[in-house]
Amino acid sequence: MQFNTIQLERHPRGYATLWLNRVDKHNAFNAEMISELLGAIEQLHNDTQLRFLVLRGRGRHFCAGADLQWMRQSAELDYTGNLHDAEMMAELMYRLYQLPMPTLAVVQGAAFGGAIGLIACCDMAIGAEDAQLSLSEVRIGLAPAVISPFVVKAIGERASRRYAISGERFDGQCAVELGLLTESCPASELDQRLEHWAATLLQNSPQAMRASKALVHEATAHRLSPELRHYTQQSIVQIRASEEGREGIHAFLEKRAPSWIEE
Repeated sequence: MQFNTIQLERHPRGYATLWLNRVDKHNAFNAEMISELLGAIEQLHNDTQLRFLVLRGRGRHFCAGADLQWMRQSAELDYTGNLHDAEMMAELMYRLYQLPMPTLAVVQGAAFGGAIGLIACCDMAIGAEDAQLSLSEVRIGLAPAVISPFVVKAIGERASRRYAISGERFDGQCAVELGLLTESCPASELDQRLEHWAATLLQNSPQAMRASKALVHEATAHRLSPELRHYTQQSIVQIRASEEGREGIHAFLEKRAPSWIEE
């Protein structure tokens, strides 16, 4: 399968790296990237030879959230179109979370909106101390809907409420305190820390790691119900189609303050 927005590398030592590769767009999501990520994860799901997966972003930023052109298009979608987008994004998060092999995210630069969902869906994550992370959806009149179950699992209910409501940014060190990142380090040391983590995981039995991951999922699976997934998809569709949702996206694209901010 050929990819335009991502790269999938297989390493001789038996693991893979999945790169977000829209460097000129700071690796922002669009429909093509989501579709390609789903295709890559489907390939990985059936590959029993791989020990683990590393998820990274090319360039300065891990992922800057939603692509501007995709946002512009989504603001004009009807209910059915919005629901399709929500279903695809939800499918990506659920498939990444449920991937049988261990997953490790490596985060640098910006990680906004849906990027927080990708990090939360991974089993482990390391990042730069100066990385900037945010559940930024409320700033443009939206909500972190389909990623919310995974964010709550990663950082807990109270912190999720704070950052989903405030939209404030936090750095890599704060992300460690929240539990979103496993550890942080200077950006210049990320590759070195990744090598340490790769060496650690390569010491472990591949079957035992998969079994351990499945065991933990089984112990908590009841929280990720079809009903919850349906609720989150409906949530983003409704707020995207709302007056404030459309106003927020248009204001962001037009580089002006939305109507709810007093001049």
